[in-house]
Amino acid sequence: MRLGRWGILAGIVCLGCVALAAQQVSKQNRDDGMTMLSNIAKDVKKHYYDPRLHGLDFDARIAQSQEKIKNAKTLGEVYAYIASPLDALNDSHTYFIPPLRTVKTNYGWRMQLIGDKCYVLDVKPGSDAEAKGLKAGDEILTLNGYQPTREVFEKMLYVYYTLRPVPVMNLEVRAPDGKSKQIAALSKQVQQKQNIQVGSWDWWQVVHRTAAESANETSAYYDMPGGGMLLKLRDFEMTERDAEVLLGKIGKYKWLLLDLRGNPGGSVTALTRFLGGFFENDVKIGDLVGREEKKPLVAKGHKDAFRGKMVVLVDSQSASAAEIFARVMQIEKRATVVGDRSSGLVMEARSYDYRIGMDQMFFYYAMITDADIIMGDGKSLEGTGVQPDEVVLPTAEDLATGRDPVITRAAARLGVLIAPEKAGKLFPYRWTKD
Repeated sequence: MRLGRWGILAGIVCLGCVALAAQQVSKQNRDDGMTMLSNIAKDVKKHYYDPRLHGLDFDARIAQSQEKIKNAKTLGEVYAYIASPLDALNDSHTYFIPPLRTVKTNYGWRMQLIGDKCYVLDVKPGSDAEAKGLKAGDEILTLNGYQPTREVFEKMLYVYYTLRPVPVMNLEVRAPDGKSKQIAALSKQVQQKQNIQVGSWDWWQVVHRTAAESANETSAYYDMPGGGMLLKLRDFEMTERDAEVLLGKIGKYKWLLLDLRGNPGGSVTALTRFLGGFFENDVKIGDLVGREEKKPLVAKGHKDAFRGKMVVLVDSQSASAAEIFARVMQIEKRATVVGDRSSGLVMEARSYDYRIGMDQMFFYYAMITDADIIMGDGKSLEGTGVQPDEVVLPTAEDLATGRDPVITRAAARLGVLIAPEKAGKLFPYRWTKD
């Protein structure tokens, strides 16, 4: 089944989507849902960067959700109907984060868009997915009846990892040898504490760190031949001091291969400080266009800026600050960008936290966009992403055998030969223990 970007949310909710043991909803759940929807709606209308809400009849959408909440049969449906009006804004950084559940769902495998196709990246040893025969390099044709395309992929992650985790994923996959198979992979339910506050983290970070189920969350770097550095920057969640320390390390090398693949972004402060470390003069990132004003976003240059040659890697999971960094490097002709088109999830947003309940208090959140970022070329990256100077995509066979041709090609641009087999072992993926 193939739906438009916003149809998938309603589609999954209406179809029930393999919910084998969905949590039943009580009158209190519905009442709480109404309160959550009302509180979030007020803040969207008050703070959203476009006071016209893109011409959307937002009040009518809220009214529709209220009626649906009255008849919701599961808690997952309640949450989906709260999310629906925000979803209709077609904005990557405006969304609802429900109260955390007491049970965490681990699916035991990871997927990613590569080009216009979706592939299994790796499978957790001992998982039901492994037992059923799911393998790295399998192309995912459908996931619970839906085709995981560029238009709907992030929405699928949002539904399955945040709004409505499911006990089983029904997959139709095609192996690298061309053979297709059907797999019903059971998830693992792990008990955890409820109501842990998310704080001001972006949903992209919440979902993708949850989806990763990984303990390998720190940045890492390698000394490379010819006086170069290969740096894997996991995110931009760092202080200005952290950025300065990192820039100090980079400054000791002659060239830099900066890997921003899978980087979900982070703070604007970290982005501007880190970006400024590669320019002697101030560089304008773009304009923040908000509800009432437009203001420039500038990275201050430094006299001791890194002057060496650079290649930046991005992929479909590079988002937000990572995309902005790569695009500035392109516009200023400071670095070559290699890899896959980035996610196109680039807005400035603020988190709003709420609480509900008396004896038991639950925390929930909304991210609301307060500005679009118009880059130096006069365009927004939202919905389009960064197009690499050179597109290099791993094949199904590369994924199955653990090869990384992207690092191989990027290193070659810097005069270094590294086999894709060796490149694939530089940043190994490590699964957490349940």
